[in-house]
Amino acid sequence: MTNSDTAFTISGNQKRKMKSASRLYAMQALFQMESSGQTSETICTEFLDHRFGADYEGDLLVEGDVDLFKNIITKAVNLQAPIDQLTDQALVAKWPLGRLDPALRALFRAAGAELLDGEAPPKVIISEYMEVASAFYPEGKEAKFVNAVLDHMARSTKPEAFP
Repeated sequence: MTNSDTAFTISGNQKRKMKSASRLYAMQALFQMESSGQTSETICTEFLDHRFGADYEGDLLVEGDVDLFKNIITKAVNLQAPIDQLTDQALVAKWPLGRLDPALRALFRAAGAELLDGEAPPKVIISEYMEVASAFYPEGKEAKFVNAVLDHMARSTKPEAFP
């Protein structure tokens, strides 16, 4: 393995970490938008200025992929009605979207934005957002719930990805 191969591997790994961080930040931003009533522009500025790569009490946060972050937020806001409808279709009738924890709603909106109009394969999106769910609910069953709902949403939006 040459030095350039090593650099490529490290930069590829860093790029993946940045995309993962952007998904987490997007979910947090959507949650904050819903709870505070702030605009997407205000929230994006706050996150880019104060969260991406920030140092919180000695813990350095990962830099995010700015373009992916902005893209998820923009699409989640602009496509919220179809995303919410898609999510509702994946939920049981007795548990509509409005009854979900606001953090899960934000997660489904971020993931839905990528499923409806994103570049990543559906299985990658599902896996990434299961990781986000696990970060927020480390002792709960939410990651399995997120997997089931996102799998249903992905099969509805991109059936060709599931032969």
